[in-house]
Amino acid sequence: MNVRKFIAPTARQALKDIRNELGDQAVILSNRNVEGGVEIIALANEEITRVTDSVVREKAQSTWPREKTAHSSPIAPEASMPAVPESLILGEIKAMHSLLQQQIAALSRKEVLQHNQHATALLYRMLNAGFSAQLARLFMDKMPAENTQGESWVNQVLKRNLRVVDEADDIVGNGGVYALIGPTGVGKTTTTAKLAARAVVRYGADKVALLTTDSYRIGAYEQLKIYGKILGVAVHAVKGTEDLRLTISSLRDKHLVLIDTVGMGQRDERVGGQSEMFDAACVPRLLLLNAASSGDTMEDVVRMYHSDKVIGCIPTKLDEAVSLGALLDVVVRHRLVMHYMTNGQAVPEDIHPVNLDYLLHRAFKPMERKTPFTLDEMEFPDVALLAGAGISGMNASYAL
Repeated sequence: MNVRKFIAPTARQALKDIRNELGDQAVILSNRNVEGGVEIIALANEEITRVTDSVVREKAQSTWPREKTAHSSPIAPEASMPAVPESLILGEIKAMHSLLQQQIAALSRKEVLQHNQHATALLYRMLNAGFSAQLARLFMDKMPAENTQGESWVNQVLKRNLRVVDEADDIVGNGGVYALIGPTGVGKTTTTAKLAARAVVRYGADKVALLTTDSYRIGAYEQLKIYGKILGVAVHAVKGTEDLRLTISSLRDKHLVLIDTVGMGQRDERVGGQSEMFDAACVPRLLLLNAASSGDTMEDVVRMYHSDKVIGCIPTKLDEAVSLGALLDVVVRHRLVMHYMTNGQAVPEDIHPVNLDYLLHRAFKPMERKTPFTLDEMEFPDVALLAGAGISGMNASYAL
């Protein structure tokens, strides 16, 4: 077996040497600290197949009779030997490989935390700003070693990865039919009115119409009718797919038709039925994200509501959010296009084009006071290492 030993001053350098000589798919067999640095034992990826095949053959031979007995039939040819669970062996090897890779990554990250104060400060700021440990670790791993302006570099990278709608694709300017979706309390009705107000100013009240599918919440239709009366815009209530199709068809002379939807939790079984209705009527959707929600909640909302018909998102309640790190994290990782942002209840004042400088400033703005959820600087190194070594789930490409 072509097992190789690599010794380097740091785990990061050892991993670089391994990649250069054995390739990116090399298997890490062990690692330990030695005098002068780190020792890593590695195996080239192509050796896995050869070793696995050898193990499988040996196992097959050991479980098959080696000689005939008085009552046995002639030994069958190798091709007819019983199947051996090769996939199980491969799975165990891959699991061991993954575990060792994570251990090496943790060792490398520990070195960075110990010797690179800028990377440590970056990770500390991102975690306290509400960014996920997953994204924060990725940034820390990718930050150039010579970089001394961690936050400035992060802002540049986030700007490259935060997607904002082009002026040519603005829904108010382009017109069409759009549904605003999202969980209860995210601000769908108010945001519908804000967008309608912008359209009325530009195209006139007779070119805008409002629809609602919310027949569950008490007063939902009446609330939208009040906004419609103030704006001079017609409001229609629809029930079911066919009613929605007919109503949209009757409003084809309108420049912009906005649909306010039922307020329900993202795990409500009706979410699927609502999506099917809009799919059948070919209605694109905008997902509203409550910036004051936790990262886990926003992640769950995107997972339950997202589809290829969701053309983008509108962050809401920016005025209620203590920090915007979780919001930006979710938007970046899911490659969501931001269309507008809202920060209050006033119609039409509290809706604005997306301002990345403002969002990033808010995300990294120092907190006025610590809260029970703030990481303490003394405990941070231990927390950072315990946050986990892997960065699985990063299935999108990033311009780092």
